[in-house]
Amino acid sequence: MNYFLHVLRNYAVFQGRARRKEYWMFVLFNIIFAVAILMVDGAIMATGLLSFSPLYILYTLAIIVPSLSVVVRRLHDQNKTGWWFLIGFVPVVGGIWLLVLLCTEGTAGPNQYGPDPKAEPALAY
Repeated sequence: MNYFLHVLRNYAVFQGRARRKEYWMFVLFNIIFAVAILMVDGAIMATGLLSFSPLYILYTLAIIVPSLSVVVRRLHDQNKTGWWFLIGFVPVVGGIWLLVLLCTEGTAGPNQYGPDPKAEPALAY
C-alpha cells in the first residue's frame, strides 16, 4: 500500500527511476481498487439507477497520470527514455515487449536518469 501511495504523492514526477517492486505493487493495488470500484458500480447498476460506471470512470481518469509517470520512471530504471512507453501501441508485439521491459531488472548503479533506487534506503513509512 505504501508504494501505491508513494506513486500517488509523486503523481506528476516523470524524472528519476522506479524499482520493479514499486511498479508492480502499484499495479497490484490499482487492480484491487479497480475491482472494488467496479463491484460498487455493479451494485448501483443492478438497482437500475445508472446504466454506466461513473465511479470507475472517475477512478480511471484520476489514475492515468500517476500510472504513466510510474511507467516512465520504470523505463528510466533500465536507462531507456520514457518514450519507449509508446511501443505498447504496436499491435500484439508492442504490448509484449513493453511487458518484458517492465519485468526486466534495471541497470545497476547510476545512469543518466539518476542514482540506482536499489542502492538507496527502502521507502520509509
